Amino acid sequence: MQHKLIVILGPTATGKSDISVRLAKDVNGEIISADSRQVYRGMDIGTGKVTKREMRGIRHFLLDVASPKSQYSVARYIRDAQKASKSILRRGLVPIVVGGTGLYIDAFTRGLSIPEVPPNKKLRLKLEKLSTEKLFELIRKKDPYRAKTIDRHNRRRLIRALEIIETHGKVPKPRKQKNKFDTLYIGITLPKEKLASKINKRLLMRMKIGMIAEVKKLRSQGISWKKLESFGLEYRNIALYLQKKVTKKEMVECLQKDIEHYAKRQMTWFKRHPDILWFSPSEFSKIKKISKKFLER
Repeated sequence: MQHKLIVILGPTATGKSDISVRLAKDVNGEIISADSRQVYRGMDIGTGKVTKREMRGIRHFLLDVASPKSQYSVARYIRDAQKASKSILRRGLVPIVVGGTGLYIDAFTRGLSIPEVPPNKKLRLKLEKLSTEKLFELIRKKDPYRAKTIDRHNRRRLIRALEIIETHGKVPKPRKQKNKFDTLYIGITLPKEKLASKINKRLLMRMKIGMIAEVKKLRSQGISWKKLESFGLEYRNIALYLQKKVTKKEMVECLQKDIEHYAKRQMTWFKRHPDILWFSPSEFSKIKKISKKFLER
């Protein structure tokens, strides 16, 4: 018999965290985060990490489990998520995976095996000499599909993708294995204009409550500019601003565009899966109803 698992996914700024907490309270569940940056300690405001108050007593797993100086891999995420789900199920509760990192969600919930490609130091040294724009162009030529879902400004991910392409000819699709879960996939989405407005409001709020100070603190803890930029989005743009490479106005404008593009890439990834049931954030009653039916069957 397969264990029941609920997944709440979707692009950034759609309100997944709030919906997941509300649902967890209704179905007696606990939450496993699926966010590639929220695993890092000290990266709170920039990643929109749920606060203790927002958790409302619901236990969350896979937040603050790694140092930003380290490299957190998909393989490690799978191991950590498996451990968390076993803990939740052992106590008779419902595991709810929540986040917007499609690769993490697929790797864990769909029983996928990610091909192991060891670091290629010689190739990395060669690629490090290229501009970020050139790295992205190489990926677009060699693997057009991966180019649609990758952050074109994230040098670390671009170089890793090219490293994998060097081995396999393209970034291979993860291999499907036997899935241990009976899974309900719930997607949260908003119209493009409404999402852009929400991204803007959230961005201005994060700036107001100390997002720049957060990046300064990470820098004071020994995180290099290069590493900060590798985290993308808020951390990349604020790092550039603090290095006086862009003005504050340019930073905010660029960040708005980057987050909108990121949301688009997230949807490109999720649209591959026809089994995702999509809802507006305002349709919680429907989400609750379908979740309870799923758990009762």
